[in-house]
Amino acid sequence: MTFSSELWDAGAAKVYTEILRHPFITGLTDGTLPHEKFRYFIVQDSHYLRAYSRSLALAAARATDEDAVSMFARHAAEAIDVERELHTSLLGSLGLTSADVDATGSGPTTTAYMSYLTAVCATGTYAEAVAAVLPCYWIYRDVGRELLKQSSPDPVYAEWIASYGSPEFDAVVESVLAVTDALGAEVGPGERDRCHRHFSTTTRYEWMFWDAAYHELEWPVR
Repeated sequence: MTFSSELWDAGAAKVYTEILRHPFITGLTDGTLPHEKFRYFIVQDSHYLRAYSRSLALAAARATDEDAVSMFARHAAEAIDVERELHTSLLGSLGLTSADVDATGSGPTTTAYMSYLTAVCATGTYAEAVAAVLPCYWIYRDVGRELLKQSSPDPVYAEWIASYGSPEFDAVVESVLAVTDALGAEVGPGERDRCHRHFSTTTRYEWMFWDAAYHELEWPVR
């Protein structure tokens, strides 16, 4: 079994099933998801992608070979490009601006996810950093593939689905999976356990991120 398959089977398979049946996801494909909930999601995703870019840069700094350094550094830059290009288009479609994103700030789930991811990538090993950032790549790719089978009658949702179900994004994810699998032979028992824990935790955060958007979760006190 490859290292990535090992991580997925132990820490993501059940959660991924729950993601696909979540009303936020099913509401995208049938077009019934209220735009208010998608607005919340896009705003929070803008904040998340900024932190994700920094986490990928930290992974690049810890990478043990030049190809991986180049790959994660490139992905860090591309995460910002996605945040600027796709989100600018979607924000306009939803009647929002970048100023609205900044004024809203990050919600409780977004803040927790960003903090966890950044902490692992800043203080853990290279393998731990890869395990922590991997679910965002992998789950978005697989969700995009699944949703692309139906797309959506809502043009805003169809645009978002197309971006993550594309062959280009698939190639990006496959490159990260290859790096993950190459690390499998180098990771000892203790570090392996930590990789499993981080992979499982950020996978759960992926579900929580969509759930927070569906419920438009806010800070309980301000």
